[in-house]
Amino acid sequence: MPRLADEGLYIASESSCYRILREADEQHHRGRRRPSRPAGEPPRWCAKAPCEVWTWDSSWLPGPVKGLFFYRYLIVDLYSRQIVGWEVYERESADYAAEVVRRAVLAERCLDQPLVLPADNGSPMKGETWLETRYRLGISTSYSRPRTSNDNPYAEALFRTCKYRPDYPARGFARLDEARTWMQPFVHGYHHEHRHSGIRFVTPAQRHQGQDRTILVQRQTVYEQARERHPERWSGPIRNWQPITEVWLNPSAEVINTPVRDSQIR
Repeated sequence: MPRLADEGLYIASESSCYRILREADEQHHRGRRRPSRPAGEPPRWCAKAPCEVWTWDSSWLPGPVKGLFFYRYLIVDLYSRQIVGWEVYERESADYAAEVVRRAVLAERCLDQPLVLPADNGSPMKGETWLETRYRLGISTSYSRPRTSNDNPYAEALFRTCKYRPDYPARGFARLDEARTWMQPFVHGYHHEHRHSGIRFVTPAQRHQGQDRTILVQRQTVYEQARERHPERWSGPIRNWQPITEVWLNPSAEVINTPVRDSQIR
């Protein structure tokens, strides 16, 4: 329109021209960027017992100065939430990742059984050493979708639990051995003291060892007896203490919408 005005012509306002273009479906962005592709379906797994599905990730631990980090590797059992493998190193490496997985498989004595280990798209999880170790140990794997942070929620939740411990050193660890020393009591306390809300408030160690059913039956009895003694203090049923028999990683909409009392999904 300004060019026409320089020639002494006025046809319509700019807004009128844009309106006509929209009505003719001609008002589109004309960039050269390729249209984004859909993220696709996330990897889906279901665990009904320990050592069927593990979830794995690595994260930073603050170092002695800003910008310097240590790298924490964690492997969590999807069914029990127990940390089956962990280590802290000074850098990320496929060799370190393979070593952590190898130790975890030997410690859990699950070398001769099918095992799935979803992971993110980090370089340690795609290095040749890690891939070779995976094939040798008979581990199936899948990878999170690119730029999708919630495909591995259980490991991310555990990192958050670790970070919000009261004794977490917000100013960082001075040395690598200091970071490893701090992790040892955290893992022990998480296994044997932390009542996990996602598994009916039993500890990961109790569930990993199959003790949760007995504990939950006892809780059910305690609550039922309490309601019998003072029914006026109860306006509905007691808390659900039924054991969770299956845990889903990235369930489908069909699984989410199915009314099941004894499963947990995320």
